[in-house]
Amino acid sequence: MTTYVVLLNWTELGLKNAVDSPNRLDGAKKMLKEMGGSFDHFYLTMGEYDMVAVMTAPDDAVMARFTLGLGQRGFVRTRTLKAFPEAAYREIIKSLG
Repeated sequence: MTTYVVLLNWTELGLKNAVDSPNRLDGAKKMLKEMGGSFDHFYLTMGEYDMVAVMTAPDDAVMARFTLGLGQRGFVRTRTLKAFPEAAYREIIKSLG
């Protein structure tokens, strides 16, 4: 499984319907689970992004399909970062010589 950090901002529509956001989050969790992934952490944040989630998915294509599906609904915009765990980070750095 691959880990992703997903940065989310509400669209104008999403903010107007913020009270329904918990239900949409539950739906997103279900959608990702059906694709073989999961939400590992979710945070409401202050600053440049409205929410941050740490998710896992089988591969990049699944995560792309998931975030595109979220975007099509019109409530959030996403920025997705592929995250390398510490062991992979150490191997990558070690390979530099």
